[in-house]
Amino acid sequence: MKILTRGLFALILTIVFHTQLLAEYLYKDEVVHRPAFTEQIEKLGSELHQKTGIALRLIMLRELPQGKSMLAYERELLAKFHEPTILLTFSEMDKEVDIETNDTSLYKYFDRKQVLSPVSSAVQAFIMAVVYAKDFKSFNEIRQDYGGTILPLLAQKAKKEQVVGKYAGSMYNGYLDIAHQIATAKGITLENDPGDANQETIFYVKLFFYGFVLYGIVMYIRRKIYKIRYKNEQKTE
Repeated sequence: MKILTRGLFALILTIVFHTQLLAEYLYKDEVVHRPAFTEQIEKLGSELHQKTGIALRLIMLRELPQGKSMLAYERELLAKFHEPTILLTFSEMDKEVDIETNDTSLYKYFDRKQVLSPVSSAVQAFIMAVVYAKDFKSFNEIRQDYGGTILPLLAQKAKKEQVVGKYAGSMYNGYLDIAHQIATAKGITLENDPGDANQETIFYVKLFFYGFVLYGIVMYIRRKIYKIRYKNEQKTE
């Protein structure tokens, strides 16, 4: 009986220890629950930490605790870590994504504004600046705000069965972007960094956007031509 009890205790310890290992860099996952996603985050996060001493942790929440803001939640969590830590946090129901650190000096290793930009390309940013800018200053600000690797993907429509995959792809893309920037700033190479592979995803986002813009231009021209023809017909009558 004692042997059985010891064996059960050892099994529980093994399971707990294994779970802690899996949860080290994908610190919390209430959304995706996919082994392949967990494995990729853990590999990249572990290598980044070993080579730079920086812990990049991903938080995937279903919803923020009631009455608590994203920033308050992140600061409360960051207080638990004594090593240099960056949190990339996503809340599905609150539709929020944020990046915070427990040491402001960590921001010099990556561009927070760029990662969280809702715009993926310079062309898209320029078009938005033309449409929404109120003055020259705001025009330059909007024009220079691009390169987002999370929000442009999250904004894409997806079928119900594809939503979780979209969340996983978007957050992995952002996690990879931050890790890649840190590695570049530190002058190291990450073996688990696929390099420009994630740019293929961004390429398709850009392709979708340009296609949408082109469609809008074509429809605008067709409408103008229709109005001109309609006026000419009215005159001839």
